[in-house]
Amino acid sequence: AHREFHQEMPCMFIMSVCVLQLLHMSVFSQSFSPCGRYLAAGNNYGEIALFSLSAALSPDATVQSQKPVLTFTAHEGPVFTLISSDCHLLSAGNGEISAWSWTELIKKVTVSLNTQQPGKQHDLIIPEINAMIINPRDNSLVVGGGDNNVHILDLEHGVFKSVLQGHSDYIHCVSVREREADILSGSEDGAVRIWDSRMDQSVHCIEVYKYESCARPQYGKWISCVTTDSDWMLCGGGPSLSLWHLRSLSPTSIFPLTGCQRQAAFHQDMILAVGDGPFVSHCLLGGEVKAQIPCTPQSLNTLQLNTNSTEHRVLTAGGSSDHIEVFTNLSYRAFSLSF
Repeated sequence: AHREFHQEMPCMFIMSVCVLQLLHMSVFSQSFSPCGRYLAAGNNYGEIALFSLSAALSPDATVQSQKPVLTFTAHEGPVFTLISSDCHLLSAGNGEISAWSWTELIKKVTVSLNTQQPGKQHDLIIPEINAMIINPRDNSLVVGGGDNNVHILDLEHGVFKSVLQGHSDYIHCVSVREREADILSGSEDGAVRIWDSRMDQSVHCIEVYKYESCARPQYGKWISCVTTDSDWMLCGGGPSLSLWHLRSLSPTSIFPLTGCQRQAAFHQDMILAVGDGPFVSHCLLGGEVKAQIPCTPQSLNTLQLNTNSTEHRVLTAGGSSDHIEVFTNLSYRAFSLSF
């Protein structure tokens, strides 16, 4: 009996660790495969999980269909950002960008094809990477992170070709305004900078927290989300989520959402936002909050709309939980995927 007790102890310990990991898990990032049939999600333990949307959305779906078809450790620290190119899944968080072949991942082969480290000055300082976006205009990767700089990676040749310097604090978010060749970045310093990617220069600096209509000193001045749609920009964080006209560089709508918004997106004639609070907010362009759809996680970090497939057109949201909420209709949560 004594021997059996000691044999059971390691199993009980492993189970306890697994339960604790699930309880303290946060989902920070998501990206849909180029074909639109898979969703990759990154968590605070450096893991990437691959979910089959085909299986999860099938009429014959089971609980197992909502589990990953593949889970692997990609980084030593949290996977803060994921993005897909035509062939690759790019992941980052702890100072390095790794590239994974979508074809191989679907076959459950997890071999990193390439690793890049922007802004590495020496071994003791490896700045975090919190945001990435592909600029289709020149096939480059725009990277923002902990060294206060925006780095531009030439995806064709795999080399960093320029550094955009101007922010005085950690960069949380980046976006691309394709038609005008502009890059936008939001930082802890409270500013959204607009960069001309052809000249690698900052052409505008909007200090959002200095606008009385946006300022919320109780939450700070940091900018945690920024996205663009032609002549319009959405940004928020410490300051209220706000809609800006980029030609006049002025806010036109302020959204009365509580807490900090961590991601926002334009969708048809609406704005979708997630942040503090267990819900996805639906807002009208004029500033009204139309609806707040309940979710399982108590706060949300990431929001993604699958535009790569009409058959698997879903909205997904993840945050302070091992669950990823799936919306087949924007008005209600259909089910959850889970690590």
